[in-house]
Amino acid sequence: MTEQLLERQRGVATGGGDQHIAARGLDSGVPTIVIAPGGSGSMNLAELWRYRELVYFLAARDVKVKYKQTALGAAWVLIQPVLAMAIFTLFLGSLAGLPSDGIPYPLFAYLGLLPWTYFSNATTNASTSLVTNTALVARVYFPRLAIPIAAVLSGLLDFAIGFGLLLVLLIVFQVGLRPSLLLVPLLMALTMANALAVSLWLSALDVRYRDVRAAIPFAIQVWMFATPVVYPASLVPAAYRPLYGLNPMASVVDTFRWAVVGRGEPSAAMLAISAAVVLITLLTGLLYFRRVERSFADVI
Repeated sequence: MTEQLLERQRGVATGGGDQHIAARGLDSGVPTIVIAPGGSGSMNLAELWRYRELVYFLAARDVKVKYKQTALGAAWVLIQPVLAMAIFTLFLGSLAGLPSDGIPYPLFAYLGLLPWTYFSNATTNASTSLVTNTALVARVYFPRLAIPIAAVLSGLLDFAIGFGLLLVLLIVFQVGLRPSLLLVPLLMALTMANALAVSLWLSALDVRYRDVRAAIPFAIQVWMFATPVVYPASLVPAAYRPLYGLNPMASVVDTFRWAVVGRGEPSAAMLAISAAVVLITLLTGLLYFRRVERSFADVI
C-alpha cells in the first residue's frame, strides 16, 4: 500500500521529452495512464532514435506510393534529369555556348543535375510532408520530426539510380574513376542536411501558412539558377566566392563535379562556409520545429 501511495505521488515517467506517462491509482486500485506533453523547445533526439523504425517505414511507404500504378516505374527517376540534360545541352551548351570547364557539356550538366535533383525533390516533398500526412499528425502521437526526415531519406533511392546512369556516362565519355569519388557520400550527407534544415523551417511554417507550399516551387527554381548547375562556378568573380558560399548547394555541385571528373577548382573555404550555414540552419530549424510541434495537431 505504501508503495502504491508513493507511486501516485511521483508518477512513472517513460520516454522523456514529449511523452511523460504517470500512473495514478483510482479508488478501485486500477492505475490510470495519463499522457501529457513535455516541455517544448528541446530537441530530444533520443526519443527520435527510439522511433527509428517508424522513420524507415515512412520512407519505404513514400517510395512505394511514388511508383505505385506507374507504367514506367523507376524509369521516371532517369527521365527527368536526362531530358533536362538534353535541353540544357541544346540551348545553353550549343546555342548559348556556356563554358563547361573542359567537360563535355552533357556530362557537365548531368553532374550538376544529379545532386540538385535530389535536393530539390527532397526539399519539396519534406516541406509539405506534415500537411500531406494530416490524418497521421492529428490522430497519433509520435515525434513529428520523423515525417520530414523520412521524406528526405526516401529520395536516396532515386539518387542511387541516377548515380548508376552517371557511371554509364563516364564510360561513354571515357572518363576514368578517381579516388576522390570517396567524397561523394560526404557531399550527399551535406546535401541531405541542407534539405532537412530548409524543410524543418518550411514544413513547420506550412502547417500554419499554406502560402508556403505555393512559394516553394518558385523558390526552388530561383535557387537552381543561383547554383552552378548549368554554368561553371568559375564564371563567378573570385571576390564574390565567399558570398557565393552562403548557398550550400553551390559548394556541393562544384565539389561534386571535381570529385567525379577532376575538373574545376572547388574552394575549401567556400565549402566550410556552406557547412557552417547548413549547421546553423539545421540547429535553428530543429529548435523552431520542436517549439511549435505541440500546436500541429490543433492547427493542421
